[in-house]
Amino acid sequence: MCAVHSGGVLREGIYLGDNLELLARLPDESFTLVYLDPPFNTGKTQRNLTLSTTRDPAGDRTGFGGHRYRTERVSSLGYLDRYDDYLSFIEPRAREARRLLREDGTLYFHIDYREAHYCKLLLDDVFGREAFLNEIIWAYDYGARTKRRWPAKHDTILVYVKDPGRYFFDADAVDREPYMAPGLVGAAKAARGKLPTDVWWHTIVSPTGAEKTGYPNQKPLGVLRRIVRASSREGDWCLDFFAGSGTLGAAALELGRRCILCDSSPEAVEVMRARLDLPVLSTLGSPLSGAARS
Repeated sequence: MCAVHSGGVLREGIYLGDNLELLARLPDESFTLVYLDPPFNTGKTQRNLTLSTTRDPAGDRTGFGGHRYRTERVSSLGYLDRYDDYLSFIEPRAREARRLLREDGTLYFHIDYREAHYCKLLLDDVFGREAFLNEIIWAYDYGARTKRRWPAKHDTILVYVKDPGRYFFDADAVDREPYMAPGLVGAAKAARGKLPTDVWWHTIVSPTGAEKTGYPNQKPLGVLRRIVRASSREGDWCLDFFAGSGTLGAAALELGRRCILCDSSPEAVEVMRARLDLPVLSTLGSPLSGAARS
């Protein structure tokens, strides 16, 4: 059976609906980790197409070795990523996130370059500048490259804590990475690797890999594992109320944490239901028809 949230208010699970409705029902100081990956306000419809390819001499594209292939669209998932007043959309949710964090809790706020500076000022106001812990740069090297400016190949993750004197951070639990100049640190240190800095080099989810769910802008499990390991303990509660493909939930369950996930998109909830062993409920707490799991 899935765990019951502290106070018995809500069960661990995936919630379909308005996240503000869900947040209002959760008790203060319930979560050690809140991860938010809101829409980036690109002004576009984000869409991910899943294609199948079959070798066919009369196909519509040329592949490896000059062979022709026929492509067919298997599925298309997407969402509208446009808000007229983005900060007014984010602010009440950021205030709820702070209310829901435990005294030792941490918020990871994932955003891109278009809105990062505005969101930093907003979060300074909500949490206090003294509660700002890190600006993490997640750098990747994939996709189209413009020749009109430096290609944008990073996201920003703003990290805030509820109490600067009490937050939990376990550096020893975090995966280590190779030194860039291992010859300068000695064999023992080089073999152990180093604690990551605030710049994380990590590939995006492979378009052809087993991790891919088909949901647009799916975040890599490796990035979320690092966050969960660093800022929560086994058995702690984690929250993501822009859950999308459910990567925070996948990392939390794998590492022995409890989680509550929420998204307003039925497509996202279907992706999470297929990916995670969690019940699917409405934001009012009732199981959706045919969706509940033990």
